[in-house]
Amino acid sequence: MAPKTLLEMAGASAAPPQLGQATVLVIDAQREYVDGALPLAGVGPAIAEIGRLLDQARQAGAAVIHVKHRGREGGAFDPTAPRGQIVAELAPAGAEIVVEKSLPNAFAGTDLKARLDATGRKDLVVVGFMTHMCVEATTRAALDLGFKPTVIATATATRDLPDPVAGGTISAAEVQRNALAALNDRFALVLPDVAALGNK
Repeated sequence: MAPKTLLEMAGASAAPPQLGQATVLVIDAQREYVDGALPLAGVGPAIAEIGRLLDQARQAGAAVIHVKHRGREGGAFDPTAPRGQIVAELAPAGAEIVVEKSLPNAFAGTDLKARLDATGRKDLVVVGFMTHMCVEATTRAALDLGFKPTVIATATATRDLPDPVAGGTISAAEVQRNALAALNDRFALVLPDVAALGNK
């Protein structure tokens, strides 16, 4: 028998949200992950997919909020250096909000919840980096705070990790697959790509 997610067992709807009535949350789409100290596997295609989502979201009238990790000067995500900046292709447009964070969970120590509450929307479409870290931490917290997260798989990416149990390396592909499967079990609807979301 094929396994079911906890959401399926609870009878939760698997229908994607209407994009025009949702908020798109772009997490840490910064150059650190492109040409900095933490290059991610598949980051280029993920950036392109986020760009497609933003184009559709803006046309549909979705709210868009960008989250930007603020590191220390001289280190990763240095806010004064190019590595800490949002990649040019995904730069905020118009009056789109940018929330700065210092922890993986974008709600921790920020006004993100208040910003989201101000939109009056409960559906979140979450994309960005890294899948197993800030995307996962923020998505889990979003559910706890009463939001309904959807994660777009191809609009996320991660990196190889050391295996703390067996030694060696866990590939980025395996980390990605496991992180998305864990989120899809209880915390979010995980869609394979932007096309699966539709444009409503």
